[in-house]
Amino acid sequence: MILIADSGSSKTDWRLVASDASIQQVKTIGFNPYYQDSTSIAEELKLQLLPKVQEPLTQIYYYGTGITNSEKSQVLIDAFKSVFPDCDSIHVHNDMLGAARALAGHHSGIICILGTGSNSCFYDGEQIAHQVPPLGFWLGDEGSGGHLGKQLVLAYLHKDLPMDLRDKFEKRYGAKDRLEILDNAYHKPFPNRYFASFSKFLFDNRQHPFIYRLLFDAFTDFFEKYLLKYPEVSQYKIHFTGSVAFYYSDILRQVAASKECTVGIIAETPIAGLTLYHQQTN
Repeated sequence: MILIADSGSSKTDWRLVASDASIQQVKTIGFNPYYQDSTSIAEELKLQLLPKVQEPLTQIYYYGTGITNSEKSQVLIDAFKSVFPDCDSIHVHNDMLGAARALAGHHSGIICILGTGSNSCFYDGEQIAHQVPPLGFWLGDEGSGGHLGKQLVLAYLHKDLPMDLRDKFEKRYGAKDRLEILDNAYHKPFPNRYFASFSKFLFDNRQHPFIYRLLFDAFTDFFEKYLLKYPEVSQYKIHFTGSVAFYYSDILRQVAASKECTVGIIAETPIAGLTLYHQQTN
């Protein structure tokens, strides 16, 4: 049995490909080695994933956020070894390579992730050849769910939200206290998840001129700070994956057109493409 995973900070999509080629789908929480150690990840795997595995695992292909170096990769490898000690073939890669393989296969292109966080790269058909490095939630993540939610909350705290939106916001979430938001931002774990939780409000009100402008400006920032800095941007299609890219695809395409860029595939998640990729290469 082959195990394939695409993990973000909020959720993980798993595919179990059995020896008879049947495929089982599993969803769990997300993992991030910047916030979790191998022990805590292993505990979640034993609880949420292990009961679903009906055959011995022969290969594991894990693609996840926060896999920035060998040290972070080892956190996941150690977790998998703890849960599946008989599996000798464990491959841990960053989510960017996973998105590239899922969206472009063996073709070149510019690959983007817009989910809880944001990222991008130029993929040459085999590997990530060039990357404008992301700066993470506090210094970057433009266009991501975390960034969008943060912009909304900032507008609320600064009293920049039009009154009709402010009333809707407080009806939905209650009046938000500054100290409550600061506590979630600086003291509680996963601040990116906290702020990303507000992006659904933006989606539901995206026709409002204030919200539309906030979204358009955020995606414009993503293009200008990252995508337009790739020298290949005008020569290749730009592919996107992630819930933000998928649900705001109309505005994303408008921004791309304003920058004379060509959009290719926009997929909510890369897991289907990754499953096909590994079925074809194994």
